Amino acid sequence: MATTYTPKSILITGAAGFIASHVCNRLIRNYPNYKIIVLDKLDYCSNLKNLNPSESSPNFKFIKGDIASADLVNFILLTENVDTIMHFAAQTHVDNSFGNSFEFTKNNIYGTHVLLEACKTTGQIKRFIHVSTDEVYGETDEDAVVGNHEASQLLPTNPYSATKAGAEMLVMAYGRSYGLPVITTRGNNVYGPNQFPEKLIPKFILLAMKGKPLPIHGDGSNVRSYLYCEDVAEAFEMILHRGEVGHVYNIGTKKERRVIDVASDICKLFSLNPDEQIKFVENRPFNDQRYFLDDQKLKTLGWYERTTWEEGLKKTLEWYVSNPDWWGDISGALLPHPRMLMVPGIERKFDGPDISNSASLLIPNNFSQSQMVVLAPKNNSSSQKPLLKFLIYGRTGWIGGLLGKICEKQGIPFEYGKGRLQDRSQLLADIQSVKPTHVFNAAGVTGRPNVDWCETHKPETIRTNVVGTLTLADVCRENALLMMNYATGCIFEYDAEHPLGSGIGFKEEDKPNFTGSFYSKTKAMVEELLKEYDNVCTLRVRMPISSDLSNPRNFITKISRYNKVVNIPNSMTILDELLPISVEMAKRNLRGIWNFTNPGVVSHNEILEMYKTYIEPDFKWVNFTVEEQGKVIVAPRSNNEMDASKLKEEFPELLSIKESLIKYVFEPNKKTSFAGKAK
Repeated sequence: MATTYTPKSILITGAAGFIASHVCNRLIRNYPNYKIIVLDKLDYCSNLKNLNPSESSPNFKFIKGDIASADLVNFILLTENVDTIMHFAAQTHVDNSFGNSFEFTKNNIYGTHVLLEACKTTGQIKRFIHVSTDEVYGETDEDAVVGNHEASQLLPTNPYSATKAGAEMLVMAYGRSYGLPVITTRGNNVYGPNQFPEKLIPKFILLAMKGKPLPIHGDGSNVRSYLYCEDVAEAFEMILHRGEVGHVYNIGTKKERRVIDVASDICKLFSLNPDEQIKFVENRPFNDQRYFLDDQKLKTLGWYERTTWEEGLKKTLEWYVSNPDWWGDISGALLPHPRMLMVPGIERKFDGPDISNSASLLIPNNFSQSQMVVLAPKNNSSSQKPLLKFLIYGRTGWIGGLLGKICEKQGIPFEYGKGRLQDRSQLLADIQSVKPTHVFNAAGVTGRPNVDWCETHKPETIRTNVVGTLTLADVCRENALLMMNYATGCIFEYDAEHPLGSGIGFKEEDKPNFTGSFYSKTKAMVEELLKEYDNVCTLRVRMPISSDLSNPRNFITKISRYNKVVNIPNSMTILDELLPISVEMAKRNLRGIWNFTNPGVVSHNEILEMYKTYIEPDFKWVNFTVEEQGKVIVAPRSNNEMDASKLKEEFPELLSIKESLIKYVFEPNKKTSFAGKAK
């Protein structure tokens, strides 16, 4: 868990807009010692009245200006001693992005780049919180039960979300290249007071107030998740103080509603007949059917949704009824497809002094987002060739079976290989039949029921683990295919350079030093030979664990059933988190050797303590020494720590082993009433 961060001087961009104004007002209200500087262009969807609660506070300052002005941004950072930036400013309305997409590139990408460069130049920023959207994930499958997590692939489907994804890439690059302390958020749709009426809920409320039809794009079956603005402001407050640098946080809710249901709820609050009031209009060029987020990571920081849909909608309606003229003439925003407001040069009138001398471009702010998930986009045409198709070997194996389920959830076409790995002609037949874009090798001999089997079946072990793997790699190379190879980290053991408890792990370039079992020998042998193949991505898995505690191959299941266990810290692999990452690695065409474990180590006793806390309060176990263990097993076992920094650098959101155990294994299986107290 990250330590609490305390800012001194915060620059909030776009805070005259919707979400950022609620965040600004909350911080001003709760932290009088923080200096808050707002930089806003006052574009068409901004309004200084949104900041009325803060304007008289001594720790508040407003500057009218554009984030695209590098001189202005640098001047503010230096003269205001800014140590924290919360970057909300962006063009956010999807309809506008179809009609004036270049403005989205200027604001969302170039504006973000200017801020990042200023942070690099001044060298004084301790937190840069970049506000993105769940739309960067793309469309979620309608039947998906698991939402997009923070390591999911970005597959934007409209110009708006594409520019937000592009801005995220810049943020990530500056974090890696220059060490900027960046944090990114991706949120669901937000609603509440102060939101500009181009967005669905305020638009429907204002139209219903006038008794006018509520225009719904398409058939209204599109599903969205909505969070009340104050809950979202609290989430940003939490991330500001407790978020970890380099991480991404989804701000979401699992409570989903169809657009037509939202319209119906609003009609009912005004005693209108939905059948008479709702009008179906032409759909957007592309309208994502659904967005769905995994919000567990933020919840581990202590945040949770407080406001029910009914309560939030009622508060929002009451505010708009009480403030019908808040925005002035917004007739253009109430059109079914309001694109005419996005014209360069159109700004809201600013009655106060213009603090900056910078030329204005366009900076909106309301960041009301739009939803969530999937790693693979849906094809609009049945004749369209799939972007991805996986050929998976190891259908009857644990990892191979899980890979198939992941592909099904992500909508990735796949087939299991029918050929034996050591039979070249059968492998060629599989490739010619399936025509894959990637090949996954999750086949191999680990032993029945454990690696001791390999000690008395050496030819069979060589045939699959060495000959078969090399044959598949060679066939893939001939056909210009990347092979994702699930290997093992059980080829190392603690030694003088990597002593137990030192925190010094074995790296990808280290040579294997464990020869205690024949299984490990074959794995080390084939890994060395695979270095000659530039089309292979080798993933060193260790002591795999999943949320399925009934699976006898699960490390937790194994040790919970043993009469006695050793107690040695080891690196381990949480499959629920890492297997989807392996799919993402294939999409990125990553190659070479990777330590495929969660960062850090965990001991047998620590796992069993968690098991006792979350699953079985009366569980007991007995330890014995490695020497005593050696008397009841045939082959020695590998114990080591793997250095996962390479994987962590590629996927900053990767959880430590203990965090991942709690999130992906023990929390989903929690059976005791006091488990939450153990965190």
